[in-house]
Amino acid sequence: MKKRSKKQSGGKGFWGEVAKEFKKNKGAIIGLIIFGIIIFAAIAAMFILDYKTQITKLNLSEALRPVSSKHIFGTDQFGRDIFLRILYGAHYSLLIGVCAVVISTLIGSILGILAGYFGGITETLIMRLMDIISPIPSVLLAICIASAFGQSLYSLMLAVGVISVPSFARVARAGVMTVRDQEYIEAAKSQGASEFQIIVEHVIPNSLPPILVQATMRVASAIISASSLSFLGLGVPAPQPEWGGMLSEGRNFLGTNTNMTLFPGIAIMITVLCINLIGDGVRDAMDPRLKR
Repeated sequence: MKKRSKKQSGGKGFWGEVAKEFKKNKGAIIGLIIFGIIIFAAIAAMFILDYKTQITKLNLSEALRPVSSKHIFGTDQFGRDIFLRILYGAHYSLLIGVCAVVISTLIGSILGILAGYFGGITETLIMRLMDIISPIPSVLLAICIASAFGQSLYSLMLAVGVISVPSFARVARAGVMTVRDQEYIEAAKSQGASEFQIIVEHVIPNSLPPILVQATMRVASAIISASSLSFLGLGVPAPQPEWGGMLSEGRNFLGTNTNMTLFPGIAIMITVLCINLIGDGVRDAMDPRLKR
């Protein structure tokens, strides 16, 4: 029974086939390479750059400088180098995006798995709760959560994570409902396996692929949502160089120094594009039927 369950859940052969299919997607590979460079640059900047002297130190004599060999992206209204701030701020946007998706994946998947497996009143209560949350505009809900917990990195992660919980719950529930009546589940029950053991050893592994695809795709939208909240003044507090906050600071100088908004915007665009390419590759690799 266990051998059959492993085969159903994918096992080594399944993930090997996923990797093989993923490698065939040139767009996904390019996105993965560029995204890897972004991650490397973000991590390196944390150790190489000095936060006080290179990221937040004011130098008004260098304020609003154009692009030059000394400042390749120019400087902001306080004379701070925009390129260095974008590099250092990359880890804020990436950390928020990944942690927010982890929060929404854990909460949403647990609720969806419980609803899909047990059904009945459990499913009704959980899914009606998701139906209540879903109609609320995601940005409005995130603003309410961020405002309630105050302006900080952790409240931003929580706010962005909570708004994606309903979508993960629905994906997890749909995945569980396709496997809960399979023969290997019935065999596990007949051998005296507990509900917890069945869920952990059989249900979760077999319903994991669509959840992973959803999580990969959601990182990009989480980064955009976090940047939006920072733009509205509800994200990472200044002077920390989060990309959305940098956009907010630069909007007052659109007529005199477009570099303050242009380059952070390009950074967000490239990062989101790479993640979407990776997500498309993962989706196509896990379910070739979705290819066009």
